[in-house]
Amino acid sequence: MFPWRDQWTRGLAAALAVIGFAVACSPAPVDEVVLPFVPELPSPVVTTTPLPTPTLGPAIEAVAPVASPAAPRPLWYDPDSVGEPWGSAVRGVLTFRGSPTRSYYGQGPVPDAPQVAWSYPAQKMCSLSTDLEGEREWCGTGWTGQPAVWERGGELWVAFGAYDRAVHVLDAVTGAPRMAPFVTGDLIKGTLTVDPDGHPLIYVGSRDNRLRVLSFDRGELVELWALDAQAFLPRVWNDDWDGSPLVLDDFLFVGGENSNFHVVRLNRSYGPDGFAAVAPELVSVVPGWDDELRSAVGDNVSIESSVTIVGDIAYAANSGGLINGWDLGPVRDGGDPARVFRFWNGDDTDATVVADDEGFLYAASEYERGNARSMAVGQVMKLDPRRPDDPVVWSVPARNGLDTGVWATPAVHRDVVIVPTADGRVLGLDRATGETRWTLRLPGPVWSSPVVVDDVLVQGDCAGVLHGFDVRDTSIEPPTLWSTPVGGCIESTPVVWKNRIWVGTRGGFFHMITNPS
Repeated sequence: MFPWRDQWTRGLAAALAVIGFAVACSPAPVDEVVLPFVPELPSPVVTTTPLPTPTLGPAIEAVAPVASPAAPRPLWYDPDSVGEPWGSAVRGVLTFRGSPTRSYYGQGPVPDAPQVAWSYPAQKMCSLSTDLEGEREWCGTGWTGQPAVWERGGELWVAFGAYDRAVHVLDAVTGAPRMAPFVTGDLIKGTLTVDPDGHPLIYVGSRDNRLRVLSFDRGELVELWALDAQAFLPRVWNDDWDGSPLVLDDFLFVGGENSNFHVVRLNRSYGPDGFAAVAPELVSVVPGWDDELRSAVGDNVSIESSVTIVGDIAYAANSGGLINGWDLGPVRDGGDPARVFRFWNGDDTDATVVADDEGFLYAASEYERGNARSMAVGQVMKLDPRRPDDPVVWSVPARNGLDTGVWATPAVHRDVVIVPTADGRVLGLDRATGETRWTLRLPGPVWSSPVVVDDVLVQGDCAGVLHGFDVRDTSIEPPTLWSTPVGGCIESTPVVWKNRIWVGTRGGFFHMITNPS
């Protein structure tokens, strides 16, 4: 059912990627963080050398034993695992949307009458940070800002990054700090990742241009390694790390606002003292842009979304509206990922690509440029990567003027796709046709990505209220089960785990809500 599960097909796709995309994937080297457009380099010349004609000996000697077929190489991530937990070594929600397919939302039951049980810390989490709008104060947790919740040694842990520039690790039940916060040089906007194989490691990016590996087995958070977004070429645009990294088979995969897709071999181990150790190697840096994209939209082509991996293909969308798919097969042999999928929707796509159980992809974009392409394609789309030349199954508009569209990552639930919009709508779209079945209206902008566990849609709004909706019957507008005020616009994505919900807000605090005891 999935093309990447057939070795012959994957080999053909890789060959097509090398030949068909050679020109498009050859960006000009750049040497500053924000750059003017760089003219195209001359097109590379592709040459092939014919293999020599084999010479056979006497006919009787030419008969060779039939070789046994090579065993199929394991996939990076089984596409049949859509909607399931990320392995079995660590129980919990360990990364943005829980798994490499970005389709695992947590474990129920969901509280049926939740109230705020505790809020952390005693004082607001705030810091000053500078972006294109200048220096201003940022508080709480933001987009995507989903916490990681996991079971360790019979206890429940929770960790998150915040706008006070720090990584926080707490007792998930009581809210008590397990160790002092780890302070970075700037705010943390995205979702951290906890090692899925049981190593006591956290992978997290910051606006201070560093992607870090932190250990939590020493009684404090210790930085073991960091990757500087400005330490190598090529790069375009910026140095933030908003995407949530993935770790598979000792390799780390992540996109960055330097506009690249990065592959790092971690070389995880334990030292003589018993503490976790890493010896990372940056093995591949692949541009997430090409000259055609930059000609159309300029230099804002950063990757703020999280990478999604299905089978052997890694997908990532960027701020130029380009969705790339890279075959990771060559990485095992020391090669670079090969692009096998390219789709341009026209506008900034910070939402993460989501896979379903039939091999389709769902993507959502903002509406900022107002160009013809984004008007034609729309802001929510279902794509079939098996048809790279014509992948659109359906697409629908989800805009209401400029600076609207979608920042949240869609959720796939049964036969609907649930998509919040910046103008305060939550759309329930027919998964097969894209037709709107129902619309919820909440105080916007709604940037918090929806979470669905046990037929309950958990959705935050920008008035600081977390809602539970009944989505057992996907054909009707979901009835409200409960609404819990938590204070502050909810940009971050919540986590559900065994009758508790954790979420941070722009109000400056992080909350755990559950049924009253």
